[in-house]
Amino acid sequence: MSNTYQIKTMGRKDLDIAVEWIAKEGWNPGLNDADAFYETDPDGYFMGFLGSEPISCISAVSYGWKFGFLGFYITKPEYRGKGYGIQVWNKAIDYLGNQNIGLDGVVAQQENYKKSGFKLAYHSIRYEGKWISKSKYSSANIVEISKIPFEQLVKYDSQLFPATRPEFLRLWIKQPKCLAIGFLKNNKLQGYGMVRKCRTGFKIGPLFADNESIAAQLFNNLRKFVDDETPVFLDIPEVNKAAVTLVEKYQMKPMFETARMYTKRVPEIELNKIFGVTTFELG
Repeated sequence: MSNTYQIKTMGRKDLDIAVEWIAKEGWNPGLNDADAFYETDPDGYFMGFLGSEPISCISAVSYGWKFGFLGFYITKPEYRGKGYGIQVWNKAIDYLGNQNIGLDGVVAQQENYKKSGFKLAYHSIRYEGKWISKSKYSSANIVEISKIPFEQLVKYDSQLFPATRPEFLRLWIKQPKCLAIGFLKNNKLQGYGMVRKCRTGFKIGPLFADNESIAAQLFNNLRKFVDDETPVFLDIPEVNKAAVTLVEKYQMKPMFETARMYTKRVPEIELNKIFGVTTFELG
C-alpha cells in the first residue's frame, strides 16, 4: 500500500467517517446532523488519506464567503504528532481565505490556535441535566417552527449568528427525532429553539431568545420532548449570565468548556440572547 499522504475534499460518506471520529472523542453528535452540515458547504470538508486509509479530517464551512467556521479537526490517535493534522489545518485555512474565521476549540489547544491568528472571545460550557418528572408548562405563544415563515426565521437567526445561513437552517430544523419551536407574539418571532436526538441523550441547540423569560418557556417545552431520566445537553456562552442562571435553576451540571475564538474582530451579535449554541462543529 502506498504511504503517500493526500488531502481530498470529502464526499458525503466521508463525512459519516468524520462524525464517527468526533463521537469517539466525546463530542456526542446528533444522529442526523450530517446532512445539514454537508449541504451548508459541500466543498468545505477535507480528509487526509495515508494511502487509502483516512487518518485526519477538518471542516472549513463558509457561510456565503462572509464568515467561516472550523470544526471536525481530528487526527486518528495512532497518527498524531507526525505532521498530518497541521496539513489538513493549513488546507482549511487556505480554503477560507481572508474571511473572519471562528472555532469552538478545546481549551487545551487554545495556545496553538493563537499561533494561527485566532483570538479568544469567550468560553462556552456544555451542561447536562435529567428530569424525573416533567412540568406541565405551556404557553400560547409557543408554536411549531413549521408555522413560522422560513424567511422570518432566517432573519431572526441572522441577528444572533455571524452570517445568514438559510441552507443550514432549512435542513437543521427538519431532522428526524427532533422538535423545533418558536416563540411568536403579535406575529413577531422573539425566540426559537430545537432539541434533537444524539448518540447519548438529546441536545438543545440553538436556543435563542429575546430575554430570559422567553428562553425559559422555550426550554421547558423542548425538554418535554425528552423521556424522563434521559440526559439533555445544552451548550451556553458563559458570558450570558441569564443562561447560566437558567441551567443552574434546573440543576444542570457543567461537563466541559470550549474556547470561542476568531481570526478577526468578534462579530457584533447580542450574546445575552444566546441561551444555547447551535453546534460546536459549525458554530
